Amino acid sequence: MTIQRRLLLSSALAGLAAPRLAAAQDFPTRPIRIIVPFPAGGTTDLLARLFAQRMTETMGQSVVVENRGGGGGSIGADVVAKAAPDGYTLLFHNITFPTTTAAMTLAGRPPHDIERDFAPLSLGANVPLIILANPGVPVTDLKGFVDWAKAQPNQPFYGSTGPGSFMNMVGEVLKRDAGIRMEHVPFRGAAPLVQELIAGRVQLGGDQISTCLQHVRAGTLKGLANVASRRSPVLPDVPTVREQGFPSLELEGWNGFFAPARTPAPVMARLNREIAAAARQPDFVRRCEEVGAEAVGSDADSFGAMVRAQSAKIRDLVVSVNLRPE
Repeated sequence: MTIQRRLLLSSALAGLAAPRLAAAQDFPTRPIRIIVPFPAGGTTDLLARLFAQRMTETMGQSVVVENRGGGGGSIGADVVAKAAPDGYTLLFHNITFPTTTAAMTLAGRPPHDIERDFAPLSLGANVPLIILANPGVPVTDLKGFVDWAKAQPNQPFYGSTGPGSFMNMVGEVLKRDAGIRMEHVPFRGAAPLVQELIAGRVQLGGDQISTCLQHVRAGTLKGLANVASRRSPVLPDVPTVREQGFPSLELEGWNGFFAPARTPAPVMARLNREIAAAARQPDFVRRCEEVGAEAVGSDADSFGAMVRAQSAKIRDLVVSVNLRPE
């Protein structure tokens, strides 16, 4: 009787799982949307569209990018956290994801939990982060900016892509470590931040290197420091923060894919294969290199481990400067 019951139970469970497995094997049967939690025009948006174009060509369905800016990226991320876990709604985010989430958690109003509400899918590209200055500021590096800021009768302004964002954290850590005064000006994304930085309405800012590469080369922005552990081959004259005596600011920039938690494993595997295949295409690699990014396309486990390790470091920094959304 025991053996018969086990066989019946196994058959019943297999019957329940069959529709889900069939659905996963047929995936996708309708368009997929990639949520970019920033306005159009920034690096994350650009890379998402490159991936979407390539995945549309290979998956047999349209893959479209939808911009949901605001809240330092938290508004768009929340859309994905609440989406059906079926693989049809993905998040393409960057280092601002753990920064904003940590800041909002410290403030007692976390919109979501990275580990609970999201399934890491793939690292899309490594993109160094750079600290920038308006060309009217008479300095050439971050150390020079600190000296200049200390000598100003009025505190300078620094801009970020939103409260609790990467640059908001960098600005507050810099204020603490360098002993300078600055006022934070948040923007809804990288594009408006760069515009206001060029116009001189803010003196300091920062974002992924591809957002500002052409402006730095043209002299309409100054690159003061690379936040990564090594200099970028596209801007080799910009020293790292560690070289300038600010090792606590060192962070590796990235852009990556997340799915809602509990997305079926076969669907995750199919998406991961498509992302990795896109990242290996020579034209895709070349386009990324042109803007200072490194195409990757990783497995889900290694991407998840990287996000967890970096999130722990960022949480410590956020707590150390009491960074909270304004």
